[in-house]
Amino acid sequence: MGTLLDAYALVALLEDEPAASEVERLVRSGGSAIPAISLAEAGQRVLRHAALDAEELRNVVSALPIAVIPFTEAHAWRAAVLRARHYRRRDGDVSLADCCLVAVATPADKVATADRAILQMAEAEGVGTVELPARY
Repeated sequence: MGTLLDAYALVALLEDEPAASEVERLVRSGGSAIPAISLAEAGQRVLRHAALDAEELRNVVSALPIAVIPFTEAHAWRAAVLRARHYRRRDGDVSLADCCLVAVATPADKVATADRAILQMAEAEGVGTVELPARY
């Protein structure tokens, strides 16, 4: 696959946040993808804060060279295992969507995010990472 974007990465690109230039570089270099669940998470965030409707947003995202990875039953089981293994409310606060992102990754992929908990989970699972600049 290549570089898997989390919801934050796509939001950063679409809303010109601090990580936008890094995400654009990753996307333009080819091989970028986003799990369908992360796309949904990013989409709802942008729709709540931007002056776009769903069709306009879909057109903008569809024009980007980012593959959308379907979420399968096998991914669901892997995400369940990841959540059970890595969720700790005080020091490992990974959401189910975060686990779904890592669940679709292979050892040949890298996960691009600014979220420290996702980066730690991916690294612990043998998945490469690209740390993006945080919002603040």
